[in-house]
Amino acid sequence: MTGAPRLAALLGALVLAIAGAGCGLGAGSGTGGVTVTVTRDFGAGRLGERTTASVPGSETVMRLLQREFKVGTRYGGGFVESIDGLAGTGDGVRRADWFYYVNGVEAETGAADVGVNAGDRIWWDRHDWGATMRVPAVVGSFPEPFVHGTGGRRFPVVLACAPGADVACAAVGERLKALGVPAARGVLGTGAGAKTVRVLVGPWSAVRDDGSARGIAEGPAASGVYARIDAGGRRITTLDTRGRAVRRLGPGSGLVAATRLEQQQPTWVVTGTDDAGVRAAAGAFTAGALRDRFALAVAGGGGRIPLPEATR
Repeated sequence: MTGAPRLAALLGALVLAIAGAGCGLGAGSGTGGVTVTVTRDFGAGRLGERTTASVPGSETVMRLLQREFKVGTRYGGGFVESIDGLAGTGDGVRRADWFYYVNGVEAETGAADVGVNAGDRIWWDRHDWGATMRVPAVVGSFPEPFVHGTGGRRFPVVLACAPGADVACAAVGERLKALGVPAARGVLGTGAGAKTVRVLVGPWSAVRDDGSARGIAEGPAASGVYARIDAGGRRITTLDTRGRAVRRLGPGSGLVAATRLEQQQPTWVVTGTDDAGVRAAAGAFTAGALRDRFALAVAGGGGRIPLPEATR
């Protein structure tokens, strides 16, 4: 349509304007309200959580962890080997190590080199990385990164919804509004970038062609999301920690996941096999449902399945 480029340009201008209003949070005299969560096995077991009212302005993720937990390191103190006695493993069959996320974004730099900003939610998890070494974004630190952003800077949020997903879109929008997060309305397939956090809402058949969401169909090695969705969007296959299929979810099933391409901000996907599935996923767009989850599937009957799915 001839109006599409103009609409995209106007959206881009709006996003840049909002971004310009964002504020950076420097080291300064100190930060507060910082939470450190420690879990194992993709959030399946919580080992501890500390919330610090005030930390020095020069604080790093590593020093904060060492202040709150017993930490063993190697490689000159730059690599976390163990937390409270739980160490990484490498037996030739299974390899598990400690990884950390700040406001739902996987760190790309050593913890000793990353500063702490006000409101940060820092999440350490020890897990098997046999299926993929990288999980670039997770949903388990909700309401981050929407409230405080990343790197001490809050970014504009764009809510891009598929036609016909009005009920689910409104539910997600209201949740963001209740958090004090204004969300500009966007168009699916536009607006991704280094200065925008996006939330895509709609059935998989509508969101699958988005550049950021596309990798979910290819499994964890491509997206960090332990699920696959078939080409028609009618089945969601949950995967275990090794990337193996556990169960296939049909009509009425949904998925809440986050992913990230290169240096872009995260893209969240609230999707499903059909409209009912999208509404079910939107219903799980809450701190209670997403807490300590890397991603979350919702079965047609309403059951919520943490991803990767545990096997017995």
